Amino acid sequence: MMDWLQYRKELVGRIGELGKLSPDTISGYQTLSKAGSRTSQLDAKTRELIALAVSVTMRCDGCITVHTGEALKHGATREEVAETLGVAVALNAGAAMVYSARVMDAMNQHADAA
Repeated sequence: MMDWLQYRKELVGRIGELGKLSPDTISGYQTLSKAGSRTSQLDAKTRELIALAVSVTMRCDGCITVHTGEALKHGATREEVAETLGVAVALNAGAAMVYSARVMDAMNQHADAA
């Protein structure tokens, strides 16, 4: 499917280029990324598993390769990742259902206005 390790290397390089052109963008992102770890309410592995679920729901390949590596580094197992992905799949289906209801609501309002 993809050479995830090579992709990660290339991605980091491109982000480095962006950082040279717009250092405040990278600095702001790094501040956001570090914010959760400062509270110590969740351990690093749990944060990375959540990041993987969000990566899937956001369809972010860069996020997938970075957070997969970090999840493994913090001790996540294949079984934990699989369960995490199950949550992401369920949420995507649920989100599609919720937004389908929004479409139906919009249709009702448009039809009533016509």
